[in-house]
Amino acid sequence: MQDPIQQSKRDFLKIFVGGGLFSLLGAIIYPIISYLKPPVQAEAEVKSVNAGKIASIALNSGQIVKFGAKPVILIRSPQGDLKAFSATCTHLSCTVQYKSDLGVIWCACHNGKYDLNGRNVSGPPPRPLDEYRVIVKGEDVLISKLA
Repeated sequence: MQDPIQQSKRDFLKIFVGGGLFSLLGAIIYPIISYLKPPVQAEAEVKSVNAGKIASIALNSGQIVKFGAKPVILIRSPQGDLKAFSATCTHLSCTVQYKSDLGVIWCACHNGKYDLNGRNVSGPPPRPLDEYRVIVKGEDVLISKLA
């Protein structure tokens, strides 16, 4: 039979050593996880971007333009009108494209379709695409956020 004092000393040492090892493990793992997790940074505010020269944009075509960190789709209709929308589908954030043969903005992920005003017309997209302002300044085509 063990002495109760010896048993309580042993229990104390188990708790003390176990707590120390747990603290050491936390002191090693926390900095590693903190290093691997990227810091949260605010995205740079972009007011407008130059999408190119108007002569280089063919009728009945669409092109993806980088607007800061987000894609924007610039569409030139068969009549020559220019429109810009967010190129991110409102369903699962896939990148949309312009289908000139159908005259729609199309998402390949789940066959979502938007008309040339950005309204969702078929498929699973729950809401319209966000619209951007298109400004033609001389020969340059500029895209900016709506006010």
